Amino acid sequence: MTATGLTTIGLVGSGHIGSQLARLAVAHGYDVVVSNSRGPETLADLVAELGPRARAATAAEAAEAGDLVVVTVPLKAYRDVPVEPLDGKVVIDTNNYYFERDGRIPALDEGTTTVSAMLQAHLPGSKVVKAFNNITAADLTDDASVSGTPDRRALPIAGDDDAAKTLVSTLLDELGFDAVDAGSLAESWRFERDTPAYGVRMTAADVPARLAEAQRTV
Repeated sequence: MTATGLTTIGLVGSGHIGSQLARLAVAHGYDVVVSNSRGPETLADLVAELGPRARAATAAEAAEAGDLVVVTVPLKAYRDVPVEPLDGKVVIDTNNYYFERDGRIPALDEGTTTVSAMLQAHLPGSKVVKAFNNITAADLTDDASVSGTPDRRALPIAGDDDAAKTLVSTLLDELGFDAVDAGSLAESWRFERDTPAYGVRMTAADVPARLAEAQRTV
């Protein structure tokens, strides 16, 4: 039995972050259904590495199969995330805004919304929680540790549904990280790109101060 009580994690996107999360999930007893924009056949090597708990599928199939689903695609592709299969589900959003890749998004440049709030608007029937966006793919596996480890790495999360955040916090703890609630999706900009909490190693005691240091650049 997994700590969350869930069986299957779906991944919409299987790049650096998605692949590492799949590895962590399988190592902790989850089945995973991985997908990408290029088709299931391109994920044969990853599935072979992950073993019998993994299979490749389309994005819609991964969204349908997951008890919990991770969306880990370039932000410019967020409107391609399937909507209907995710209704009622907790969705983890790992995305960041890189205008060099995604093109300029005025609402983000002006600070009138956040990356994860945009995904939540696209998925009105889902419960979006922002997590895993401020850690490198390598650190997901290299810096994970069991609960109670001194100076254990902590990751902020944000969301508008308390039960969803509790579930994601349990998953983070199981995968090797303390979770610190950073508030609502409207506050999730505090650990987006170029903030003091982005990409740095923090313990649970460090996170609140780093979040408080964040300032809008507009």
